[in-house]
Amino acid sequence: MVNDIVKDLEGSVAKAHDSLKKELAKVRTGRANLALLDGVRVDYYGTPTPLNQVASCSTPDARLILIKPWEKKMCGPIEDAIRKAELGVNPSSDGEVVRVPIPALTEERRRELTKVVRRMGEDAKVAIRNQRRDANDMLKEATSSGDISEDDERQGLKRVQDVIDKGITVVDEIIGKKEAEIMAV
Repeated sequence: MVNDIVKDLEGSVAKAHDSLKKELAKVRTGRANLALLDGVRVDYYGTPTPLNQVASCSTPDARLILIKPWEKKMCGPIEDAIRKAELGVNPSSDGEVVRVPIPALTEERRRELTKVVRRMGEDAKVAIRNQRRDANDMLKEATSSGDISEDDERQGLKRVQDVIDKGITVVDEIIGKKEAEIMAV
């Protein structure tokens, strides 16, 4: 019983880490990164469609994203979708491809982005702590219903706390790496 609860908790913590990594990939670091365009939806015959399903995207150099639509008439809608996404970039089209130059970040903007990253990290930590609360409640409920002994509950609570401490340490490492990436010129 205790092992099942701890195993579920470990899975939930891993999901929180994955979610944080996906969110951080969307934060612009001054280098061209295709993850920046993950949330962009293009109007494709009246249906909002992910950008990577209507065009091929590549990064030919560190400051440029190149988008080659499979249908030439999609250049305009792709440009519009990128502008509406408010990513802080200005796409341009020549009728064949859409170029998205990535501007260099100013020092002030870098500091703002580190604050955003820290906030994302805090949100991930809160999610992990909520998982701890849920696991602890499950242990207490199992004890009160007689499924496990009080000693098992105590050991379970300690194991839950160990998983949470490791999870928060990993979040701190992920955030530290992203902040270093943002602050690197």
